[in-house]
Amino acid sequence: MPQNVFVGTVARDYDALESTLSRPAPVDSAVAFLAEVAGGGAALEFAIGTGRIALPLHAAGVAVHGIEISADMVDELRRKPGGGEGRIPVAVGDMATTRVAGEFALVYLVYNTIQNLLEQDEQVACFRNAAAHLAPGGCFVVESGVPSVRRLPPGTSAVPFDVSARHLGFDTYELARQRLTSHHYFTDEDGTTTYSATQHRFVWPAELDLMARLAGLELRERWSNWERDPFTDDSESHVSVWTKPPA
Repeated sequence: MPQNVFVGTVARDYDALESTLSRPAPVDSAVAFLAEVAGGGAALEFAIGTGRIALPLHAAGVAVHGIEISADMVDELRRKPGGGEGRIPVAVGDMATTRVAGEFALVYLVYNTIQNLLEQDEQVACFRNAAAHLAPGGCFVVESGVPSVRRLPPGTSAVPFDVSARHLGFDTYELARQRLTSHHYFTDEDGTTTYSATQHRFVWPAELDLMARLAGLELRERWSNWERDPFTDDSESHVSVWTKPPA
């Protein structure tokens, strides 16, 4: 069973903590990419969260459904304009196993969320669940980081990803288990510091390709980002598109 740490104050403060992701440029690029892949068909977002991508994608004319493990995150989505239950249906459950009715032209998963599944079998199940929801010719899109192990000097296990006045963040790696822990230290205005951590199973694009093949999907394209910059040895992230062959 995947972890569910996005509850309580974490869900309430999620949009503020991840505010850089909600800026117009990255959101607009992701929405344009996903709307093009959907091609006028319906979309299903795994781990829909607070609707950062789903709400503008719906506003762009795509019928969006969601699966989300955290009811608290869904509550945050519902509080937003356009997030009413009648607009974007959301099933509360595990994205690796939860099924919703209908077939979709697009299933998508953004911002490293595939890594929230901590076992390889769970990630494989997620691909199979995506394939089960896709209509023939439909696509599964995953945005994820490329593991930063090249930045680990010998004998070290931590990589910083944010050092600022209000936030210190770094990842620690367990290479043999393909496990990383993201550590966050937040400094409040009164000078107090709070700590939180989340665990992830980091995964290479080539391993995801094999998971896709096990689910009956074929790689169609891979980019470094939503703007379709080429994927190279130096890419720190990827946006990959697998397709379900026509019947």
